Amino acid sequence: MKHLLIFIFLVPFIGFSQSPSLDVAKELLHKKKYSQAEETLKAYLIESPNDIEGIELLGDAYGQQEQWDDAIKCYEKLVEKQPNVANYHYKYGGALGMKALSISKLRAVAFIGDIKSAFLKAAELDPKHINTRWALVELYMQLPGIVGGSKSKSIKYAEELEALSKVDGYLAKGYIYEYDNEPELAEKYYKQAIRIGGSLTCFDKLTNLYESQKQPDKAIANIEEAQGVHKRNALHYQIGKVAAEYNIQLSKGEQCLQIYIQNYSAADGVPKAWAHYRLAQIQKHKGVKTEALKYIDLAIAALPEIEVFQKEKTDILKL
Repeated sequence: MKHLLIFIFLVPFIGFSQSPSLDVAKELLHKKKYSQAEETLKAYLIESPNDIEGIELLGDAYGQQEQWDDAIKCYEKLVEKQPNVANYHYKYGGALGMKALSISKLRAVAFIGDIKSAFLKAAELDPKHINTRWALVELYMQLPGIVGGSKSKSIKYAEELEALSKVDGYLAKGYIYEYDNEPELAEKYYKQAIRIGGSLTCFDKLTNLYESQKQPDKAIANIEEAQGVHKRNALHYQIGKVAAEYNIQLSKGEQCLQIYIQNYSAADGVPKAWAHYRLAQIQKHKGVKTEALKYIDLAIAALPEIEVFQKEKTDILKL
């Protein structure tokens, strides 16, 4: 549930605030200066303790810092003050869910009822609230049956998602069947999501499925299809990564990694050191020790603290 609930704390910056302090806090949140935003908002709420927007923003600041107890208090206030706003119930349930993920499974059981109630109330209040339905899909799949887990209920909310957004519905169904170890059905729905939406997220879901099922050739073919649509340099790295990890299509992997390095920018996400590491793996697979050492030394020089680089060099030296 963690990777989806992060959407709870995305702050809407559209619109105009009535207070310069709130504008400052929004800007700080936008710049990811969460602790500064927290201090600004706490000072503001001393003067205006009942300001709804200020309370929500403070909850968001706490959430971004993973201070779940404080975030829960803020969102609980919002639910009490405006019980008919779906998004407040959603954020409250999300903060409870993140808190539950941060503690032992035994202690987390006590949160399940409140998490469920909050998400179900949000879904009831807003029939078009997509994120709530995603949260319910995940919640019902991940909970054991003894405490209310239910694949049929997950599918129910996936159907509601599909009615609101076909792409979300197909992705949700893909998630359900992947989680339930039915890869053929998962593949079917991820492919439908690609056909309808075609976003990088859709392609990534299918790539990850293929990798989890040890089908690297299919993964590479899917990444190449994504590259044909989106023209992202980062996808060159992904092809090289799969080639290096699975010892397949090595020439293609090497070529893609060289392109990635040549066209690299910070926006690509993965540092060049990791591309050098993948090139070292490929040269190791080929049995070319000198080239493998050259690339792993480049990786280590850039990021000496990465243990896997050091281990790779040890393995190369054994060639």
